[in-house]
Amino acid sequence: MRDRSKSEESPGKYGTTRTISESDWQRFEAHLAEILQAMGLPLDTVATRETPRRFLRALWEATEGYEGDPKLLTTFATECRGRPDCDLSQIIEGPIPFYSLCEHHALPFGGQVFVGYVAHETIIGLSKLTRLVRLYARRFTVQERLGQQIAGALQDMLNPHGVAVMVQAHHTCTQMRGVREIWPSTRTTVWRGHYAENAALREEFLRLIDRGLP
Repeated sequence: MRDRSKSEESPGKYGTTRTISESDWQRFEAHLAEILQAMGLPLDTVATRETPRRFLRALWEATEGYEGDPKLLTTFATECRGRPDCDLSQIIEGPIPFYSLCEHHALPFGGQVFVGYVAHETIIGLSKLTRLVRLYARRFTVQERLGQQIAGALQDMLNPHGVAVMVQAHHTCTQMRGVREIWPSTRTTVWRGHYAENAALREEFLRLIDRGLP
């Protein structure tokens, strides 16, 4: 296993390289084993002996968004051909599926994201919008912040005329504990630039993404 003892800036613009030493890794596994056993999980079977290690590795992979993604830095010249095309034409991608971990209970939530923007001088490859969603989703977070971070990063990268983000998710923290809702769905939206100022643009975005919802 590689040394994770230091933390340094990532070549990606939106993250840092996480490192955990081998000794800390083993210590974390021991703590997890103690906790899991206290919760009632027997760790003396073939199926469960490696559960603390697997759980820790899964947690590491599920939060890899903290490390950034240098491939997001590539942009291209805009394709618009003058007003009103440049001010009103939307680029919309979705549904982009995602899974994340709620920072309140460390339980999963997941769903789909729709991202829209009105380009100015530059655009981004469509696959990069999926990368952008996953960059922020693969962290401990809350749904409201996830949408804000996606919108803020896209605005920072492209300086577009406007950005719209809609996140729809199911939260296991309300299904497995507390009120124990049955398959609840939460929708949040973020509007920047022209979307915040133009109600017709917002309505068109919502109408178009509703066609893509299951």
